[in-house]
Amino acid sequence: MSDSVYMEELHHLRPDTEFCLLECSAAFNKLSQQEKKYAHYLSRACWYGGLIVLYQVSPESPGIFVLLHRLFNVQTFQQIQDLAKFQGFTEDEIQAFRIYVAGFYMNFGNYASYGNIKFIPNFPKEKFERLVLASEAGKSDIEGIAGLWNSISYRIYSLEERHREFGLGPKGTSTYYSFNCDMDDAKLAQEFMLSKNLSAFNTRLIKKSLQEYEIRLASSETGDGIIPGCDERLLGSHEFTAEGADTPVTFHVTRGDYSKLLAKVVTCFEKAKEFATNETESLMMDGYIASFTMGSVPSHKDMSRIWIKNKSPAVETFIAFLECYKDPFGVRGEFEAFVGFVNKEMSAKYEVLVNNTERLLKNLPWPAEYEMDQFLKPDTMLVDLLAYGASWVPGGANIPNYGDIRQDDGFKNTMFFNKIKIESPNKVTFIDDRDKDLFFKMSLHTLELHVGLHELYGHGSGKLFSEDFDGNLNFDINTVRHTETGEEIRSWYKPGETWDTKFPTIGASYEECRAECVALYMIDNEDILRIFGHEHDGDDVVYVDWLTLARLGLVSLEFYTPETTTWRQAHMNARFVILRVLLEAGQGLLEISEITGSDGKPDLVIRMDRQKILTVAKPAIGNFLRKLQVYRSTGDFEEGKKLYDHYSEVTDDGDIKFLSLREIVVAHRTPRKILVQHNTVIDEVDNVALKSYEASPEGMVQSFMDRFLGSNVDEIIEELWLQDRHHFDDTMESER
Repeated sequence: MSDSVYMEELHHLRPDTEFCLLECSAAFNKLSQQEKKYAHYLSRACWYGGLIVLYQVSPESPGIFVLLHRLFNVQTFQQIQDLAKFQGFTEDEIQAFRIYVAGFYMNFGNYASYGNIKFIPNFPKEKFERLVLASEAGKSDIEGIAGLWNSISYRIYSLEERHREFGLGPKGTSTYYSFNCDMDDAKLAQEFMLSKNLSAFNTRLIKKSLQEYEIRLASSETGDGIIPGCDERLLGSHEFTAEGADTPVTFHVTRGDYSKLLAKVVTCFEKAKEFATNETESLMMDGYIASFTMGSVPSHKDMSRIWIKNKSPAVETFIAFLECYKDPFGVRGEFEAFVGFVNKEMSAKYEVLVNNTERLLKNLPWPAEYEMDQFLKPDTMLVDLLAYGASWVPGGANIPNYGDIRQDDGFKNTMFFNKIKIESPNKVTFIDDRDKDLFFKMSLHTLELHVGLHELYGHGSGKLFSEDFDGNLNFDINTVRHTETGEEIRSWYKPGETWDTKFPTIGASYEECRAECVALYMIDNEDILRIFGHEHDGDDVVYVDWLTLARLGLVSLEFYTPETTTWRQAHMNARFVILRVLLEAGQGLLEISEITGSDGKPDLVIRMDRQKILTVAKPAIGNFLRKLQVYRSTGDFEEGKKLYDHYSEVTDDGDIKFLSLREIVVAHRTPRKILVQHNTVIDEVDNVALKSYEASPEGMVQSFMDRFLGSNVDEIIEELWLQDRHHFDDTMESER
């Protein structure tokens, strides 16, 4: 595929993008006023904290947000569109403007959260500039708006190689690191942080010179002090000599990243505490306040232990620097925050599943020694989301993400049901016509069950072999044997090491692949199917689930970049790996054929022999899953990476020419839905009301303007952006 076609296909949001409202009004109306106020202030924390993601996406995203906020603070979105029409925008260009703005708000930046690739306006830069300067905001503050536009306009439209997608060094963009960092810098910093037992989740890395770095912790507090749970002398300067190096480097550990935004988040926690419905929720708020005030991950871990004990609340929430999908090195977390309402009636079947877990886990394809010593029954629930402050909204979550807590204290398993319902497809690519009716009929049932198994058994299973600070092992080294070699265990997690630190770069995708494989492996279990009411159509559920994963493995090629040989999305990388494993199983299980579509253009169809799912597909996935688990359990990054990289390869070698098929996949890509979310407001009689919006670009813009009505967020965002922009924007280098 030519470079120009690559850009045109992947860097514009589609004009036919579908909009959906994340509906939760029925669940909201069941709450008491106390519960509504608790949810209201937590949702405010979600949205103020979500603004941090702007700084985690790209150097220009905070500036774009400020520009849009100032435009729409003076004129409505419709008035700006009318002005665009007056200035000569075509109808297609106005639609492109609408989609670009809505997409920016949805992703909290100008890179697609699902795919980590930049999107640019699909209309000329000159027209955008004229529109900005002709707006009421532009005319009332000519110098300010023109200066703001000039500082971001190049990067808004830039498709330089470095600006196209996330990455480290000259091949990509990452604002978790200053622009002069590369993978070697990330590895060096990680080695230093391990020596200090310092988590990377809430940090950014700035390279100040060849021998000098700053590690900056997110907190509302600035300046010196003590980070709870860390070395008392952590804040300050440290000389460090890496293993095998001759010359020391200096690391300055500071705090106060995103300080003014986190101060607003902390204020929201303080208000939410006033309406906590029990002592556990009150203690949770104290933990949040300590963590985000001081910049302490240990405090957040203490809060998480309390949060796990808050069983079956009416209002569920979790706020953290959480998933590491955007970090090219895979250790720094995106700010993610949600609040939602638990559907206790629909959650009941998951409780039945949980109560049978210890028995069901024995069906997984690894010895008992590789399973957790004790399965700590998680609170498992269906939640209707009120707010998800992040660049994406997942279908579910198994949290917290701290491996030691999940293994020793437990976890919670949440499925976001109003998101799952939206994900159910109304059109599908690459499925044989003979399968389509069944696919659409069963897709929602299958997705609900698959997500539940993925989160509960996928992320909730499997032991990590580890050593504590006293030298004690959590497994019997004399009796446990390596499943692949039969030899004694020779590697494990040393004190301070975690899954994220042992498996950087591939850890997120590897774990998602393991969870997907577990869901596939378990879904045909008769007890599970009966619990979910599929005694009579279980075979169809199983078939549609396996077929769905195989199809997604083909669709995943859209998320692979041949120019850099990198995967841009963890889940899609995982699904391609599964596709490769299934194809390798052979025996006529799976077939991918090139056909001519109804439009006369090249198309693809994937077919699966449903009679061979249990005899061919399941044994193949079971064998692969066992290997994934043993390398995970033993912390064997070298062997795990070798295995995973092999199945992640996209080439034209072999019978199936995946690189060539990618062109067809991209040509048939389906735009991801854009989700509009509610707001809550306190009315004139001090009651909390739910404010709903149209599922459209106009609804998206209005929801964001209402969300920050009367606040000074644009001033805070601009101040923090201007302070640090020179660290992260490589296009400023020539200006210094």
